[in-house]
Amino acid sequence: MSDSQNARAASLSHLHSGSLAKGDPLSTPIVMSSVFHLPGDPAGARQYGRFDNPTWEAVEAALAHLEDADAIAFPSGMAAISSVFLALLSGGDRVLLPSDGYYTPRVLLEKHLTRLGISYETRPTASFLEGGFAGYRMVLVETPSNPGLDVCDIRAVAEAAHAAGAIVVADNTTMTPYGQRPLDLGVDIVLAADTKAPNGHSDVLFGHVASRNGEMIETIREWRKLAGVIPGPFEAWLVLRGLETLELRFDRMCSSAETIATRLADHPAIRSVRYPGLKGDPSHSLAKTQMLRFGSLIGLTLGSKEKAEAFIDTCPLIEATTSFGGVHTSAERRARWGDDVAEGFVRLSVGCEPTETLWQTIDAALKTA
Repeated sequence: MSDSQNARAASLSHLHSGSLAKGDPLSTPIVMSSVFHLPGDPAGARQYGRFDNPTWEAVEAALAHLEDADAIAFPSGMAAISSVFLALLSGGDRVLLPSDGYYTPRVLLEKHLTRLGISYETRPTASFLEGGFAGYRMVLVETPSNPGLDVCDIRAVAEAAHAAGAIVVADNTTMTPYGQRPLDLGVDIVLAADTKAPNGHSDVLFGHVASRNGEMIETIREWRKLAGVIPGPFEAWLVLRGLETLELRFDRMCSSAETIATRLADHPAIRSVRYPGLKGDPSHSLAKTQMLRFGSLIGLTLGSKEKAEAFIDTCPLIEATTSFGGVHTSAERRARWGDDVAEGFVRLSVGCEPTETLWQTIDAALKTA
């Protein structure tokens, strides 16, 4: 990481120390209250649990510190995405989405937002710039795409979409602020499911939106308050605790993934591997220019559905589960959700286990699958 990134990581767990009085708890308290003491004029004071909460504010401060932008917390990644759509789009607006990205935003638009007069179109991530952006109110990129791990040029998309008058949103769930910084590359809004690596322990749903555009951030914040799309204080506290070790965990996960992806590329049981860090990957050259790390996700294709399932089921250090970014390595066969991938395609999320021990179990499972 750069010196500024290292400084940001180092100071994260000390953000609130300047406000501590002698005898105050070092750990941020969990404020479990829906109401606050509010005699007389309510202006300038906490009023109600749907409006604000000190524990939210603590995790939002940490997220803002990492993103170098104002941040708003949500109870899930999809709550963050849907709030951006509903707060900033109107009837008649068109949205452009990746055809190979996370499928739920497409389903949300198709089943519900089209009824409000909001239309959408899709393009593959690898060719996202082709066709231009004229006529779109919002452009959402997800790079690397989930699960295929294709990459698009974030800066070029932002410049071209802005020239056409569009708002540019980046889903940075797969990378976190330690792996990629879309706001620095010109997007208006970055969002993520902090359910994944930021929390890291697979025990909470959470999401956030961050932006350096004050008008957009206040519009989204007002939407959250009025719609009641709020996180719980205990969930916020869990994410805050996870964020304090994110840099350490993400570094281990990415380093292990780089080692394992290289070995998988030469493994006789594997038909193909996608990982932006591989020199032969179609995304590698672009990934080197805009990613700080290559991430902890690896896409690998085995010869059949049965071989893929056997690999996942027989490896003792792989959890068969959806989602990714946990301290444990996990994997799933993504075709079961309808993703446009081969039946034998596996999304492997590398965790924090010792690299060589993890590799030995993966290798053994592949040989018996």
